[in-house]
Amino acid sequence: MAQMHEVDFHIYGDDLQFVEVELDPQEAAVAEAGTLMYMEDGIEMETIFGDGSEKKSGFLGSLLGAGKRLLTGESLFTTVFLNRGGGKRKVAFAAPYPGKIIPVNLRELGGELIAQKDSFLAAAKGVSLGIAFQKKLGTGLFGGEGFIMQRLQGDGLAFIHAGGTLRERTLGPGELLRVDTGCIVAFQPTVDYDIQMVSGIKTAFFGGEGLFFATLRGPGKVWLQSLPFSRLAGRILSAARPGGARDEGSVLGGVGLGSLLGSDD
Repeated sequence: MAQMHEVDFHIYGDDLQFVEVELDPQEAAVAEAGTLMYMEDGIEMETIFGDGSEKKSGFLGSLLGAGKRLLTGESLFTTVFLNRGGGKRKVAFAAPYPGKIIPVNLRELGGELIAQKDSFLAAAKGVSLGIAFQKKLGTGLFGGEGFIMQRLQGDGLAFIHAGGTLRERTLGPGELLRVDTGCIVAFQPTVDYDIQMVSGIKTAFFGGEGLFFATLRGPGKVWLQSLPFSRLAGRILSAARPGGARDEGSVLGGVGLGSLLGSDD
């Protein structure tokens, strides 16, 4: 496991947040491409294949690291911000949509965290961004947010983003929590993650919550979000369609009941 750089930080804002990271000379942070807000003079920016957690051996090694990110649906590249100056310098990263930025000390979590593939924002240099395949076939096929999740490994700070309002829960041994699949941000690897079908045909097709939900069984910490980006984007697209704002929430989608039963016109 790579030794991560020790960095200081401050999170600004309420619902539209950004995190400012303070780097000592020769310290670095790694971030998703496109998340930079600003950086002070003396910080050198380099775009690299993969996550930059360790030195790769040649082009094929770099390509392998980038390929892992491609499988999670992320860009092939990450950006490293290295302080080449003689004193402390600051660099800031902005959240991509309304929500909360969560600072996570991986050392305190046993060095590992499983996260949704689009929740990683930035981290101290040395974080390893791997892939976490779901072991159960049902989880992979019906997980809603995909078969592959990100595995964050290291011994320092990482920053992940949650949409809407954040809820952190610590589950006891055997404690079960049922969650909409899109509302999961991250969880410790000690938490058992599975998919369960909604009971009852009527509830499944007309309840508006989908056919499946996730089950999280402790022990371990889980982080939940009230507004997944996929839900926000879906509502925007639905409202943009003619008649799309009517009768939302069921398998009928944007088709209004009036359209099915006839109208007075």
